[in-house]
Amino acid sequence: MYIYDEIDQRLVDERVSQYRDQTRRFLAGKLSEDEFRALRLRNGLYIQRHAPMLRIAIPYGLLASRQLRKLAHIARTYDRGYGHFSTRQNMQFNWPQLERVPDILAELATVQMHGIQTSGNCVRNITTDHFGGVAADELIDSYVWCEVLRQWAMFHPEFSYLPRKFKIAVNGAQADRAAVKIHDVGLHAVHDANGELGFRVLVGGGLGRTPIIGSVIREFLPWQHLLTYLDAILRVYNRYGRRDNIHKARIKILVKARTPEVFAQEVESEWAHLKDGPATLIPEEIQRIEARFTRSAYAKLPATDANLEVALAADRAFRNWHLRNVVRHKVPGYAAVTLSLKKTGVPPGDVTAEQMDAIAQLADRYSFGELRVSHEQNVILADVKLSDLHALWQEAHALGLATPNIGMLTNIICCPGGDFCSLANAKSIPVAAAIQERFDDLDYLYDIGELDLNMSGCMNACGHHHVGHIGILGVDKQGAEYYQISIGGSQGNDASLGKVLGPSVSQAEVPGVIEKLIEFYLAHRVADAERFIDLVRRIGIEPFKEHVYGVRNQAAADRRRQLATA
Repeated sequence: MYIYDEIDQRLVDERVSQYRDQTRRFLAGKLSEDEFRALRLRNGLYIQRHAPMLRIAIPYGLLASRQLRKLAHIARTYDRGYGHFSTRQNMQFNWPQLERVPDILAELATVQMHGIQTSGNCVRNITTDHFGGVAADELIDSYVWCEVLRQWAMFHPEFSYLPRKFKIAVNGAQADRAAVKIHDVGLHAVHDANGELGFRVLVGGGLGRTPIIGSVIREFLPWQHLLTYLDAILRVYNRYGRRDNIHKARIKILVKARTPEVFAQEVESEWAHLKDGPATLIPEEIQRIEARFTRSAYAKLPATDANLEVALAADRAFRNWHLRNVVRHKVPGYAAVTLSLKKTGVPPGDVTAEQMDAIAQLADRYSFGELRVSHEQNVILADVKLSDLHALWQEAHALGLATPNIGMLTNIICCPGGDFCSLANAKSIPVAAAIQERFDDLDYLYDIGELDLNMSGCMNACGHHHVGHIGILGVDKQGAEYYQISIGGSQGNDASLGKVLGPSVSQAEVPGVIEKLIEFYLAHRVADAERFIDLVRRIGIEPFKEHVYGVRNQAAADRRRQLATA
């Protein structure tokens, strides 16, 4: 965990005091709605469909157990007893009272948390691999570099009023688990031929109304120049980004319009004035930040555990969970565990105050008091001894947190949708529940194998539907809620954008369409090893489309004939 220094704490405390006064003036009628809007957004407060929504920053998805307990307390005291983990690794409370938000922020400040820069046209929460620091394939501990970027971005005076929000992701491992290709800026750690550390820099990725895979504008950026190069990127964006049209204001539109090659040249030209300047990183600065992280005190353990092997052989349910929710750790004798927030019937990413307290206890008992939030809306205990896995599973199962579906169809990424969000065209949560219920059979899920299903309630794509193997988008069709299905999307090293399958369908039809897609996949895969996404890439979407809409249209024709002869 990163521990605040006196500067961090003072910044957060002063912001709480400022916002308390701003709220007081607004409630007294001394600030207009328009004047207050900019102030509340700077502190993470939105006005949603039914009530305010407060978004709380979880920098790079890393939480201490004491912080999670504070979130549980806030959920009970100021909200309706639960919170929602977002795809930005943040937490959202959907029902706070506007006048009590300053009290919430004050409570957060006591555990080194805040809502700063979780909204507005600024650099948002920087995200990374939820297995950072423990992954067997990692090149660097990405958390240290995310903290470097957090300190650079927080209250950066030059970038407080960007054309639009700006999202950065850092990946420190060989496998891209941070989805760097779909961010405004993606940073992928690499080594050059001499073994020197640097970053491959991607720019102009993003989802939303205009989904685009980011372009590499520098294959190798020496780590010392990370901040000056990012300054150059943001300066070019700040200068040329579209401020006249909110739908064309993201950097991806600018990069596409100017072409990645021209944009790269402009960044290099700007960087020439910044390179080797005061913001150039030095080893002592990295060491200073690294020293403020607490580190796990790993024991020297054997690489295998005999009792674990016995338990795996004896208990099929435990074995299924171990297969899907446990991954290898870089330290012998340990594993990283995902606690699933995707139990059937529960809105994806939601967690109750009681579960938060219980997860904090699990973290204290099994994982050095630390946990992570993934952009897939699950919780990770990253440092669990192999000998503790069976006991942890038993406790997690009792809490409803042990659904063995990580990487599978029911591990649905889903935004809150029309039940909460004022921007949504359609509901997401009941559709996710219907799909989970339709596929609530572990044997069937395991036969299907790896499959990502992502869903968004509108074109803002908070549910990352564009990069789901199957994506679902809520659309408005003459005032009715309909859903557009896409297939072929993927995140990670081989990121791709899904293609729309065909006409949108009603809410009641969505589970059936998903079932038709799965039926076709199971019937046509070459072998069990061929994933759904592999088949789509091999044969294209047309055969899937014909199967889904041909059968659906035939059924509609049959119904019309029945009505005509009735």
